[in-house]
Amino acid sequence: MSANLKSGLLTLLVLASVTGCDGESSYDVTAAGSTNHSGFDFQTGSLPMPKEPNDNPASEEKFQLGRHLFYDKRLSGNQTFACESCHQQALAFTDGLAVPTGSTGEVLHRNSQTLTNVAYNASYTWANPVLHTIEQQLVIPLFGEFPVEMGINDANRDEILQRFEQDPRYQTLFNQAFPNEQQPVTLPNIIKALAVFNRALISKESDFDQGTMSSAALRGQALFNSEKMECFHCHSGFNFSDSTLHADTVFVSRPFFNTGLYNLDEQGSYPAQDNGLYTVTQNAADKGKFRPPTLRNLAYTAPYMHDGSIATLSEVLDFYAAGGRHIESGFYQGDGRLNPNKSEFVNGFTLSPQEKQDVLAFLGALNDEAFVRNPRYANPFLPEDNQ
Repeated sequence: MSANLKSGLLTLLVLASVTGCDGESSYDVTAAGSTNHSGFDFQTGSLPMPKEPNDNPASEEKFQLGRHLFYDKRLSGNQTFACESCHQQALAFTDGLAVPTGSTGEVLHRNSQTLTNVAYNASYTWANPVLHTIEQQLVIPLFGEFPVEMGINDANRDEILQRFEQDPRYQTLFNQAFPNEQQPVTLPNIIKALAVFNRALISKESDFDQGTMSSAALRGQALFNSEKMECFHCHSGFNFSDSTLHADTVFVSRPFFNTGLYNLDEQGSYPAQDNGLYTVTQNAADKGKFRPPTLRNLAYTAPYMHDGSIATLSEVLDFYAAGGRHIESGFYQGDGRLNPNKSEFVNGFTLSPQEKQDVLAFLGALNDEAFVRNPRYANPFLPEDNQ
């Protein structure tokens, strides 16, 4: 990893150590309100415009370059892995695994998050309060060493850039995306293009969006928004996550919650390889706290939770109905229902069989088949030259 990139990551870690996070919700009064200044068509439908960084306005040319890079294994150090390896369109840009394996065979600790409406995330990764843009987040999978994902480092970075510099298709794509640069094939520009592609992955055609929900789904929506279930406290708004940001947001909420998934030592600990927000803040009260993800496209994104440890949506509802998870034996033994850091909103509830089916119907109404089939987001390479 280059000195500049290492310095940037170190800065993020230092910021994390001094950033206040109360674990339930942190509100930042920021200059978040802005309009779409690039003029790029994000095709948002009725959804709000995503917020764009001032130093990376979107363009169709950047989008198309980012789309190619996203699906190209030549971007990984050993040419065996692409962004798409963990983020497959047919699975709403997830991989169907509990946790993924990186390009070198190293097993990662967290479930691959959906890229559905990733433009609207107020923070990135499962539990980092200081990653506020896609551009910042991309440093982790591209250059991260613990664990290795794409595997770009000081030893191979020049070779990786040459792969694209010597490809006529990419010569055109980079020149079109960055027309004012004499040498546009750079790692910062790769990050910018990938970020634009990710930012444009907008899901907006579910039954919920189109006002075509069934009677069962409408009943489920009422339950979802009731004090009985408390779901709406963490999964509210158009993107069904309290950690949401768009171009006109003024007050930015970046909450993290402990749902009682584990309680290994009766003091709130989660498995050592991933203690959530605590890993960044070193505040014991932050053990097991994670960002609330969007609930859109859940039909495609199993298994669930930050570690993929719950297989089905029905089981997820059972978990919340119990007020947490009680693991009676084994390495992860502990009663998550008694986790001292557990959110006040995870108290358990009782549903009749019909009510449970109604809630599942509502969650199903947030699925968007057009999104997972949209050719605009698909692999641009023909089968014979697919990287």
